[in-house]
Amino acid sequence: MRNTDFKKWISQLVLLVLFVVLSNGGHAEKRQEDQAVKQMISSMTLEQKVRLVIGTGMFMDLPDSIKQKFGGMKQESSDTAYDHMVDRVRKYLPGAAGFTAEYPSAGITSQVLADGPAGLRISPVRQSDDKTYYCTAFPIATLLASTWDTALVYRVGKAMGNEVLEYGASILLGPGMNIQRDPLCGRNFEYYSEDPVVTGKMAVAMVNGVQSNGVGTSVKHFACNNQETSRMSADAIVSERALREIYLRGFEMAVEDAQPWTVMSSYNKINGTYTSESDDLLTKILRNDWGFEGYVMTDWGGGSDVVAQMKAGNDLIMPGQPEQIEELIRAVNDGKLEESILDRNVSRILTVMLKTPGYRGYRPSGHPNLKFHAEVTRQAAADGMVLLENKGKALPFTDAIKKVAAFGNTSYEFISGGTGSGDVNEAYTVSLMDGLRNGGYEVNQELTNTYEQYIQEMRDRREKPKNWFEAMMKGKVPVAEMNLSPELAARMALQADIALITIGRNSGEGGDRKAEPGDFYLTDPEKSLIENVSKAFHAKGKKAVVILNIGGVIETASWKQWPDAVLLAWQPGQEAGNSVVDVLSGKVNPSGKLAVTFPLEYKDAPSSKDFPGIAVESGKNENAVDLSGFSFTSRRVPWKTVYAEDIYVGYRYYTTFDVPVAYEFGYGLSYTSFELSSLKLDKAAFDGRVNISVSVKNSGNMAGKEVVQVYLSAPDGKLKKPEEELKVFGKTRLLTPGETEIMNFSLDTRDLSSFDESASSWIAEPGTYTVRIGDSSLKIRQSATFVLKEELIAGKVTKALTPVRNFDRLKPE
Repeated sequence: MRNTDFKKWISQLVLLVLFVVLSNGGHAEKRQEDQAVKQMISSMTLEQKVRLVIGTGMFMDLPDSIKQKFGGMKQESSDTAYDHMVDRVRKYLPGAAGFTAEYPSAGITSQVLADGPAGLRISPVRQSDDKTYYCTAFPIATLLASTWDTALVYRVGKAMGNEVLEYGASILLGPGMNIQRDPLCGRNFEYYSEDPVVTGKMAVAMVNGVQSNGVGTSVKHFACNNQETSRMSADAIVSERALREIYLRGFEMAVEDAQPWTVMSSYNKINGTYTSESDDLLTKILRNDWGFEGYVMTDWGGGSDVVAQMKAGNDLIMPGQPEQIEELIRAVNDGKLEESILDRNVSRILTVMLKTPGYRGYRPSGHPNLKFHAEVTRQAAADGMVLLENKGKALPFTDAIKKVAAFGNTSYEFISGGTGSGDVNEAYTVSLMDGLRNGGYEVNQELTNTYEQYIQEMRDRREKPKNWFEAMMKGKVPVAEMNLSPELAARMALQADIALITIGRNSGEGGDRKAEPGDFYLTDPEKSLIENVSKAFHAKGKKAVVILNIGGVIETASWKQWPDAVLLAWQPGQEAGNSVVDVLSGKVNPSGKLAVTFPLEYKDAPSSKDFPGIAVESGKNENAVDLSGFSFTSRRVPWKTVYAEDIYVGYRYYTTFDVPVAYEFGYGLSYTSFELSSLKLDKAAFDGRVNISVSVKNSGNMAGKEVVQVYLSAPDGKLKKPEEELKVFGKTRLLTPGETEIMNFSLDTRDLSSFDESASSWIAEPGTYTVRIGDSSLKIRQSATFVLKEELIAGKVTKALTPVRNFDRLKPE
């Protein structure tokens, strides 16, 4: 044997031994955990087990002014010892969304569950405590997805998870990862994209980032929580194929590639069964098909049958009510629920508990690095902003621009994030005014005074809140736009070097948006504002820029011709003003790309005819949601939403059926230009994998980043296919002018596959496949083909979630 061969053999042997040792070590640790959990369960009474799978109740630490007027939300049982335990665990982290029971005698510690998707949501101030506990308001999920930068999203998650750890929470209730099926969903800002691959990749990065701190996540809302209207009773009627390819795919990626500690089941039904009561969803798909290892919790007040939830594998019922505890104990004693099922669910909760900081004895400092996290959110926000228009290179600002006239109410009340559980109690939000001043620009004081006076007068005129939810939302919804006189616009054009016009929108839990002026459409005063200001500044040879401070898609086609530039800032978190000015000034070259399509009109959206569905009793389209879904005992109106567009969601619909749009999926401008060239495939015939390379060159005169999007067009066979589907993507490093980077990708059999309902399998059908490389779904720069000679199976799964009703598939006109 040659010396080199002997060394190679020895190195391989060493690696094998290390693998065996590490594997045995891992197995040994797992055996120890299993034994510890079994011992805990054996020491627990039936009542303790039941109380562990039922949360400790709904309690919101509302401001005193709101509690005095509307009352609190605390529930008490008839057991004094239990109530004392509940009072104790609630003090662990004031403002957290929920807590599990703890039993020190059995070694069981409480798990602290805290919102939310854009940052930890807890009470910033506490009684008899002079310290503050503010958290970082990170950019909304839609903005993070618009970065197309998974490494950046990982860093955001890592920063977010540090606050979870140091403030004493166990599990962050996020990320939200439902598909943005319709532009009007009130919680779209919490979700990443209309595309499952973008959704899945972003969620994987976020989960891994948060959990790198030794704390957990709860991916939500599983699944098809794509509307707020009657969210606690809506029945989503969806085909198996659309479920597997669109609505479950992102969750599948998150589970298989990141293993979130928990999953949160959604409020709605899927094909006739509440998700929290669906064995098909929670056991057959989530655990058997995907290998999920954690536990499932309900959304707060979700489902209708606690016994059915236990059987289905919804392990933890939140927030929990005393009646549910009594009901479960009766069910076990009456033989309606086997105690072994209860033990199974308890075991899952305890297995996660063993990983929590509280169980491991970690003492939170109460002092996360908020200054560093502000820097992270500032960068993430700037990288996720999308430049929609830039005529005549209006942006970035030139050195000649010193004085700025800021129009629009939202210029003075910039919106950092959405409302509801996705909101964050941050210490500050940098306004656009402060961002401009921090950037060295002078803002017009006369205009500032005019707007601030108007906004205050409008807020003083608003009706008083009718309930605690409205009281919490007070001040978070923009006031109606001021009617700006042409004279004021003309005067500002004389005094300022450039005009900024901010249009704001906000939304959140409890209701969907509306396809009407003031929401999806701009109002007449808003349109007049953009038109008049643009004309006034153009008359003086100056530019006008629109900033969209929004959480969801709006109509742009009717007014985008007036301004010189349009910057989609989304809702960028607490460093909002600084991030916007970083982009306007050119400190940051915008590299964001749309992760959701902007249609010309709402009626063009493929789901518009079916959203948000109909009340089954009346057969009429009506909004029947109760007080934001927070009233758990109120009557739920039977509701049905048919997903008639099937797999043709978002760009899959627009490109397949040639429907024109305002801004396509993947679109976004830069201050520089890029060339995509030299596309190469490593083989012409697919054999299980094809490797792709493409060259990206910065052909402009400013450093910047480019997103490379890889779409695949599959041949039609027995299954119809969309015109193209995004399969993988990547973002370059910061390229200097003239610099080139080679981007490498690969596609495997699953990437080629569609879901065959008849066989419950992922299949890749034979034929010619086209790889399309572009910087948007419509701007394809390079393409190449390969051939699959015979059908391949990419995996067989459990037959599950078959629709209980037939419905017509999409039939485009």
